[in-house]
Amino acid sequence: MKFKSMLLSLAVVGMLFASCDDSKKKEAEAKAEAEKMEMEAKMAAEKAEEEAKMAKMEMEKNSIAGIAMGNENFSTLVTALKTAELAQTFMEEGEYTVFAPTNDAFAKVPQATLDNLMKPENKEQLQNLLKYHVVSGEWKADAVVKAIQENNNKYNVTTLQGENLVLSLSGDKVMVKDAKGGTATVVMADVDASNGVIHAIDKVVMPKN
Repeated sequence: MKFKSMLLSLAVVGMLFASCDDSKKKEAEAKAEAEKMEMEAKMAAEKAEEEAKMAKMEMEKNSIAGIAMGNENFSTLVTALKTAELAQTFMEEGEYTVFAPTNDAFAKVPQATLDNLMKPENKEQLQNLLKYHVVSGEWKADAVVKAIQENNNKYNVTTLQGENLVLSLSGDKVMVKDAKGGTATVVMADVDASNGVIHAIDKVVMPKN
């Protein structure tokens, strides 16, 4: 009888050890699974972050400012944007239509006037001038022409600076009239950007203020 009791006790102890080992095994497996899931989540987050970073770089490269930086005909404009601390603004998401003066357009502005605008103390004035060349929203050439035709060849657009530009047609050319009565001609239209469109003009348009 005692022998049977001892055997029974040993069997119970064995079962307890087996149960304990089984619990530890399951605990280890659960821990390993949790660590695996955590690692996978971390890798997925890192991948998503890298993809977002690459997408942002691509967007900035193809942005209005990015395209201007890659085109030698807009080097003066790029310098002005950087001096006015607006380059980053036109690299970010949004929808803009920019009537962008070429280097030849800036060459028509007296050098003394340009030099004065580029001074740090005149940054706000330079910002206003550059924003006067920008309209909110994306206006492709066909939409601009249609708007002009539907408004008796005189279509007013409000710029980011706050004052208006008057768009009209002269033959097949789009003309841009500023607040001081000066007129620029669109010499290259529909340069697509990730955050809008660029229309190159042959003159710097001037606001009243």
